Amino acid sequence: MSVKFGIIGFGFMGHIHEQMLNSLKNAELLAICDIDEEKMKDSTSKGILKTSNIDELLNIKEIDTVIISVSNHVHKEVVTKAAKKGKNIICEKPAAMTVKEFDEMVVEVKNAGVKFTVHQQRRFDEDFRTAKQVFDEKSLGNVYTIQSMLYGINGNMHDWHVYKKYGGGMLYDWGVHLIDQMLFMVDSKIKTIYADLRNVINEEVDDYFKIWLRFENGITGEIELGTYFLADKPKWFERHWFIGGDKGSMYCDGFEPEGKIARTTRLLTNVPGKTTMTASGPTRSFGPPPEGVLITEELPKVNFEHVMFFENYINAIEGKEELLVKIPEVRRVLAVMEAVRESAKTGKSIDFE
Repeated sequence: MSVKFGIIGFGFMGHIHEQMLNSLKNAELLAICDIDEEKMKDSTSKGILKTSNIDELLNIKEIDTVIISVSNHVHKEVVTKAAKKGKNIICEKPAAMTVKEFDEMVVEVKNAGVKFTVHQQRRFDEDFRTAKQVFDEKSLGNVYTIQSMLYGINGNMHDWHVYKKYGGGMLYDWGVHLIDQMLFMVDSKIKTIYADLRNVINEEVDDYFKIWLRFENGITGEIELGTYFLADKPKWFERHWFIGGDKGSMYCDGFEPEGKIARTTRLLTNVPGKTTMTASGPTRSFGPPPEGVLITEELPKVNFEHVMFFENYINAIEGKEELLVKIPEVRRVLAVMEAVRESAKTGKSIDFE
């Protein structure tokens, strides 16, 4: 048995969804839809319907699930329309522009009795899963900080992402993923949120943010993204993780992760009696470690791919497992994003949960 799909919105992500579905034996793509017919001309699928009319796609009885990858500001409209047609739904992130809008979507979905999830495929990123495995194994002891960073040099947004009214900007784009990863990793309530959100070189939409999440369990989560970080050193324009605990630290660079777990063979009970002369002047606390004190271990090897999102979805449709991305989790991410905007606007920390 195969789950039969239709894709509404055949831009960049629509093409990615087509590739994923065509790589699976138990998935079948029946139709694609986009208001710009030019975008559908390079579809690689054979014998499918290509239409600019959403209703034509939704009227295909055989389609079990629709993937919605239209621009953010019309997610609610298209989700509601698909739900009323009895279709199960995978919606691109962010699912909605606001928590209120999302709650209204969930009511429509529940009334229709269909399944509803959001495409948070970056829960399957290898860099994230590497960091998460180190965290889950508790090998660093009591973790006090988790830092998640993403930097680039291109600066400008693209297509409709440059317009605020369409749900553009980096918080709605990568921000959703980075926040979702942090919350998926740290199982704790958030006490406070403080954030900086800026338009560095984009006129309408944010292209930089820094978010501090203070969790009830004592961990501080720090998320930073910048599209205009300029430097000439390798790995700068990529993904970075750092986890610090009282028994070691982990650093992990790149989407194909490289890094180490670092530990000390012994803890100093006091700083050395003599100062050390460094390039920045005399110091005791921040001098180089004595030989043999700092040791490293390899990062764990993980094996994850984005297609696993669809494998999980199909298994859930067939009753074999639960949907990985759940409605309360999606809502919580949107609520964090609203708190981020409020904190950045007021310059104040926001009490959260």
